[in-house]
Amino acid sequence: MEARWGAAVLLVVLVRSWALVSGQVRYSVPEEAKVGTVVGRLSQELGVEAGDAEARRLRVVWQGRRASVEVSGASGALVVSSRLDREELCGKSAPCSLRLELLQERPLRVFHVELEVTDINDNAPLFPAARKNISLPENSPVGSRFPLEGASDADIGANAQLSYKFSPSEHFQLDLQKTEEDGDSLFLVLTKALDRETVPLHRLLLTASDGGRPSLTGTMELVISVLDANDNIPQFNQSVYKVQLPENTERGTLVIKLNARDLDEGTNGNIVYSLQKLFPQDEREVFEIDRKSGEIRLRGDLDFEDVRLYRLQVDAADQGNPPQLGHCKVVLEVLDVNDNAPEVWVTSLSVPVPEDASVGTVVALLSVSDRDSGANGRVQCSVWPTSPFGLESRFAGSYSLVLREALDRERVSEYEVEVRAEDGGKPSLRARRGVRVPVSDVNDNAPSFSQAVYTVLARENNAAGAELARLWARDPDEADNGRVSYSLWEGVAGAPWSGGGWRPASSYVSVDAESGRLWAVQPLDYEELQVLQFEVRAVDAGEPPLVGNATVQLFVVDENDNAPALLPTAGGGAGLVPFAGSVAGSSVEGASGSESETLWAWAAWGSPAGQVVAKIRAVDADSGYNAWLRYEVWEPRGKGPFRVGLYSGEVSTARALEEADGPRQRLVIVVRDHGEPSRSATATLSVSLVEGGEAALVAAGSSSSSLMSGVVLPVEGGAASSSANVWLVVAICAVSSLLVLALVLYGAARWAPRAAVLSGPAPATLVCASEVGSWSYSQRQSRSLCVAEGAGKSDLMVFSPNLPPPPPGPSAKDTSQPQPTALLNTVSGPPFLFSSTHHSLLACPHSLRLLFSSLALFASPLACWMPESVCGRVLMEAFF
Repeated sequence: MEARWGAAVLLVVLVRSWALVSGQVRYSVPEEAKVGTVVGRLSQELGVEAGDAEARRLRVVWQGRRASVEVSGASGALVVSSRLDREELCGKSAPCSLRLELLQERPLRVFHVELEVTDINDNAPLFPAARKNISLPENSPVGSRFPLEGASDADIGANAQLSYKFSPSEHFQLDLQKTEEDGDSLFLVLTKALDRETVPLHRLLLTASDGGRPSLTGTMELVISVLDANDNIPQFNQSVYKVQLPENTERGTLVIKLNARDLDEGTNGNIVYSLQKLFPQDEREVFEIDRKSGEIRLRGDLDFEDVRLYRLQVDAADQGNPPQLGHCKVVLEVLDVNDNAPEVWVTSLSVPVPEDASVGTVVALLSVSDRDSGANGRVQCSVWPTSPFGLESRFAGSYSLVLREALDRERVSEYEVEVRAEDGGKPSLRARRGVRVPVSDVNDNAPSFSQAVYTVLARENNAAGAELARLWARDPDEADNGRVSYSLWEGVAGAPWSGGGWRPASSYVSVDAESGRLWAVQPLDYEELQVLQFEVRAVDAGEPPLVGNATVQLFVVDENDNAPALLPTAGGGAGLVPFAGSVAGSSVEGASGSESETLWAWAAWGSPAGQVVAKIRAVDADSGYNAWLRYEVWEPRGKGPFRVGLYSGEVSTARALEEADGPRQRLVIVVRDHGEPSRSATATLSVSLVEGGEAALVAAGSSSSSLMSGVVLPVEGGAASSSANVWLVVAICAVSSLLVLALVLYGAARWAPRAAVLSGPAPATLVCASEVGSWSYSQRQSRSLCVAEGAGKSDLMVFSPNLPPPPPGPSAKDTSQPQPTALLNTVSGPPFLFSSTHHSLLACPHSLRLLFSSLALFASPLACWMPESVCGRVLMEAFF
């Protein structure tokens, strides 16, 4: 403090000295002088006494403002009245001179006083701010200069001469440049590259020191913020990300979340993600990415069979200017799921398949695939039904549908083959493909008749052109191979002709080529033709044509178109057989509607009952029941001495003859057949009654003169009875032999193989048994047939065929069709059996029916056991 006052005194002395020199009052006062500090002695300078200053009213006027100095009224000195601040008064001006006017009011005078305020070092260097924030880009090049605003010092002169220093820094240094024009220029120089990511903030202390004594200092803190430069690209923690997803992953599923790190800050560190698909290059948007979070989600559907691998590129871009990009790849592998069923395709189909195709023929080529992979794509194939087709694998995914068995179009004309494919997935998926395989026809079947032998019944006297039967041959082939035409085969003789020789079957019948209808060419006559046997050929239109044969046995069914006819006797008479004790003769008389014969016979008086006097013999050109004759006494009606056997025709005494019966008896005997309507013939028998001796002479004369004339007396009844007993025994033995023969034949037919016999027409003997046990026979030719019309009868007819072989001719058999082992309704060996109770043709080889017939033969004589029975005599006559 003392030093300061010393300086002030020195300054006053200097001012006064200067004022004295210049002639002007000058004062000098240091700034910040205390109030009351005497600046100058005005009374001395102006010649004013100390006491006069107050009286003269001296005051200081400073440009209309109150001055910081005033005149002390007591001393008349100019003293400091208020704080003097040079920096306030003059600022940086130097020197700081205040021009004051000293106004004296008594008397009014003005004195000019120049007051110089001298500077003291009372102001430290002052920076504009205590802290200065500086932002420098981190990418600023080394050597970059950044201007700084230096400190200011309100002082002047040496007190205002500033020097600067910097706190130590490896990145910055201070550069001070002094120029006369611009003054001091302060620069911050970058000596080392900045790295915000390493040191984001630098704090430096800038100190300014003035030249005063003592020196004052001012400081300013430099806060250097390293501004982020977009010098870091976003970085992913992996360059390649691998992800696996099954192909059935639902939409919206999170695939992966990516996170890129950018060391920059602010917008330079704000990352935006974008997605780019590298492979495959299609327009489907399968994936989407959240631009802020980096989450990749599934937007579309995955399909392993379409795309198995996706390569995605994810770009992470910051928001710097220019923006920096970071990249990574996402490799997404799609895992297969068994979501595709196998597929079966028919690449080639060769249909229709001929039915004679060989085993191994390729029918179709198949292609099998499954879009899945691995076990899901391994396909196993099978075929259903398993026969007659199978599968053969040529190579992977290719199969051949081949024929494993022989085909038969007639059994199966078309196959629906199903190829089944199954993959190895879990669960497995299946596929089916139907293949329609038609079978084409080959002419491998000959026409076949439903029967090897057809039995056709035709009534005689049928009209020409009448349909006799309809034959049908089945050919299971199709089209021309199955179109059958019929023809009559002339290779076998048809029937013997009454005019001699054989007549062809075509003269009797014809066959319609298309329908197979059998027509009659001319009316048939049973008496001319009983059996017509021929063959019908059925030929298809295939290449080569195949032939089938059938044998037709045409039986002409007898109609009752012939009346009975009386047979002539040995002497030329008609219809009378003489017995011992009788003589027969005849003459023909007309009868109404029938043939009438007049017969003669003699009978002795006293002949016992049952004495046969004559036998009427008659035949009928018809057959069967139509030829089965019965005899009735038409006149006289009532109880006459004679009776006639119903079926034998024997005229016998009904009682002992008496004289009252008269010398002659006239009998009218009607012979009727069993036809519908029946036909008849009439015979008139004239019986002369004579004595016994006359009857003997007549009989002797008859036998010696071949029954010319006369009366023969009857033989004694005992002799006739004895002869009848002998014949009855013979008949019983014969019937027994027939029974044994029937049993033997039945056993042979039962265990012997049946063979087909084709035979032509031949005569057969017909023997008829009635319900009463009497027998008749017909010598007409016949065969085993059944009249399908008319009333049923209980008689049993036994036919004994005598079939000669047909005339030689070319064979009509075709070896293209195997012959059956047995022919229907064809007989060989034992007699034909026929029962009129059943209106059908009986199969002749059936030995069981033969046995029944034999039993009937055996039973019939038992009914005629009595030797005197007429039935016994008729039976013997019928057999012998």
